[in-house]
Amino acid sequence: MGLKEQIDQELKEAMRAKDERKLSALRLLKTAIRRAEVDKMRELSDEEILAVIADEAKKRREAIEQFSQGGREDLALQEKEELAVLEAYLPKPLSREEIEEMARQAIKEVGATNPRQMGQVMKILMPRVKGRADGALVSKIVQELLAGL
Repeated sequence: MGLKEQIDQELKEAMRAKDERKLSALRLLKTAIRRAEVDKMRELSDEEILAVIADEAKKRREAIEQFSQGGREDLALQEKEELAVLEAYLPKPLSREEIEEMARQAIKEVGATNPRQMGQVMKILMPRVKGRADGALVSKIVQELLAGL
């Protein structure tokens, strides 16, 4: 079963269970997937759907931060619940140690010796961590490792 079919199935289950939070999150996700399909004028692959889910999860994390800073814990809690639904579809995120190890390997492959070669390292590393690590964190780790050379 494809990812899109899995989302449809869970949407139906949420309707039957009258789980409003999950239902809301899945409806928003389906809308985002449909919008991406319209933009590309074709059906999305599972990998592309995962990218849409990751984007939606990132939006929820940003909203949680904004609502928390604004003192709206009720809205932050709602976003957290939606984020939990979305994260169930995403691959397990990499730990900082795993990212560091992959970054060291990419640095070794490129033969990077200074921070100016960060772009070459990131070019190799980002496809390997796609969907499993935040790009800002990966960039920070690569910068730290290259600065220490």
